[in-house]
Amino acid sequence: MPSFSQMERARSFLQSPTYGNLVTVLSIDGGGIRGIIPGTILSFLESELQKLDGEDARLADYFDVITGTSTGGLVTAMLTTPDENNRPLFSAKDINAFYLEHCPKIFPQGSAPLIGEAVDMVKNLTGPKYDGKYLHNIVKEKLGDKRLNDTLTNVIIPTFDIKRLQPTIFSSYEAKKKSCVDALLSDICIATSAAPTYLPAHHFETKTSTGETREFHLIDGGVAANNPALVAINEVTKEIHQGNSDFNFSTRPTGYGRFLVVSLGTGSAKCEEKYHANDVAKWGLLAWLTSGGSCPLTDVFTQASSDMVDFHLATVFQALNCEKSYLRIQDDTLEKTVSSVDIATKENLDNLVKVGEKLLKKPVSRVNMDTGVFEPAHQSTNEEALVRIAGILSRERKVRETQSPHGKAVTNKSN
Repeated sequence: MPSFSQMERARSFLQSPTYGNLVTVLSIDGGGIRGIIPGTILSFLESELQKLDGEDARLADYFDVITGTSTGGLVTAMLTTPDENNRPLFSAKDINAFYLEHCPKIFPQGSAPLIGEAVDMVKNLTGPKYDGKYLHNIVKEKLGDKRLNDTLTNVIIPTFDIKRLQPTIFSSYEAKKKSCVDALLSDICIATSAAPTYLPAHHFETKTSTGETREFHLIDGGVAANNPALVAINEVTKEIHQGNSDFNFSTRPTGYGRFLVVSLGTGSAKCEEKYHANDVAKWGLLAWLTSGGSCPLTDVFTQASSDMVDFHLATVFQALNCEKSYLRIQDDTLEKTVSSVDIATKENLDNLVKVGEKLLKKPVSRVNMDTGVFEPAHQSTNEEALVRIAGILSRERKVRETQSPHGKAVTNKSN
């Protein structure tokens, strides 16, 4: 099998799952600056694919769907937006470099900690902690005029419409059917990152092919799905039932057993046991917004969202005897500053890189349904599991190339 460097340059898309054995999904949680943790994991996975298929291999060449919320949505766009050569704008190893360079400007830190904390408390009462201008400008600069339907593989990015009080899911599948959903990727990324109390809500409009306007009034997708893995599976399942030709499985069984899901968390401070009921019972609005150096209200709903999805998927995959098809990599031992979503000091960002590197060496873990804590499932490390996953992804791609009657011309983004 030739390496990517020997293949035709136009070959940017993974071929249809119809010609393979799996539906491959990569999911990335929200978590602000903690996006560095999955960034480290993704860099390792992509490097393993490059060992198998050549240095030009990119994650978008292997996953049918890449989904992300908030910071995960930004990473999703970075991995799937095409450059001038119709290849991904960012390689996985570029993600952390982007975060290390830009996070201190997205989340500027006060020079005096005590004064900074007092200022933050006032800001949280009168407006978002950060104005979002730098984030908006850098996202627009990097993603340009690319739209949802331009991505190199299917993407799914959750947001929440604060005017309609309902989730708004930006899905490549829907963008093919409804032009009003085919928004600028920059607008989608700004919206899914607009965490309440941290960054301002985002308003934008799209126009349909008939000239009609649709308004969006959006905040962070973590309100609905901080862990978007289940949203992605739901979108694919819907496409299967609606007869999408990319999922023509009429002669083979379908169900969760066909999915290969890699779900990456951004870490949590669960083991720190940060908040206690006796203290929380006395909290008013201000305490719920500012206690413990973060926003407890945001911590609670994003963590609950992530955990519930993991509980569900872990249970279902185990019940169907296909638990190896679901890999969740998460670190729930973060403490103090490193668990923050916005303390973007050089020291803390560097520490997050180290957290990601250590997480690769930790054993594959599963969530304990009774305690909610991650516990080692077996002796294999996350690094070893990712090597195994890379082998599966490479073989799956080759199977599709062999089985497809159209060869390299077939893509999984049918028009």
